Amino acid sequence: MTEPVRLAKRLAEMLACSRREAEQYIEGGWVTVNGVVVEEPQFRVLNQTIALDEDASLLALAPVTLLLHKPAGCEAGDAASAAGSKTVNQLLTAANHSPDDRSGIHPLKKHFSAAELVTPLATAASGLVVFTQDWRVARKLREDARVLEHEVIVEVSGKIKPGGLERLNRVDHGFTFNGALLPPAKASWQSEARLRFALKGEVPGQIAYMCESVGLRVEAMKRLRIGRVAMSGLPPGQWRYLLPHERF
Repeated sequence: MTEPVRLAKRLAEMLACSRREAEQYIEGGWVTVNGVVVEEPQFRVLNQTIALDEDASLLALAPVTLLLHKPAGCEAGDAASAAGSKTVNQLLTAANHSPDDRSGIHPLKKHFSAAELVTPLATAASGLVVFTQDWRVARKLREDARVLEHEVIVEVSGKIKPGGLERLNRVDHGFTFNGALLPPAKASWQSEARLRFALKGEVPGQIAYMCESVGLRVEAMKRLRIGRVAMSGLPPGQWRYLLPHERF
């Protein structure tokens, strides 16, 4: 051969299979070129050694859910791209895969390109965000957003008003935000400058507003848990797969 061709075309010729089947093998991470896994069907090859893993399967890839520890200052969306700031999507790479991930799933580029952010988080905040390809997980997180409890650690400054903590915990706290009555929250001191909030149906800006209403200024905020799924020891900027037994 004198001209490079698409890997999918060469593999289809080698295996006497359809071009689509060849693409499925490649995108599934089953094909190596000179011993290196290549996941792009359009990759150009000439005289390299192409091999198919003996365990290769044409079964559709199972949808995955990714848990990411978003660093503070990282935009949870694509809006920051034009401004040049880092987005959470840019953190979804094999290099940022947590070495402590116990799922046993091999990271594929297709896991990242087709995953949707379903739990936005303010740019200034850090903590757990969820990407998923699974429509069941996406529906759960959207439809049950008002009843799923979020656990958030908040670093604060200032002096709380007398009775401030009690007000934060009252069901009839009277806090309204953007014209709507906020749902009740549970707040407790973790240290002199750190509050723990547990609240359902979190509204963006809610915690900062509630803190300011009782004389406190929010300096930093970290989301630790969504429903029954916790971030645990995941370092900032790293991600892992949702385990089979974990349910939001």
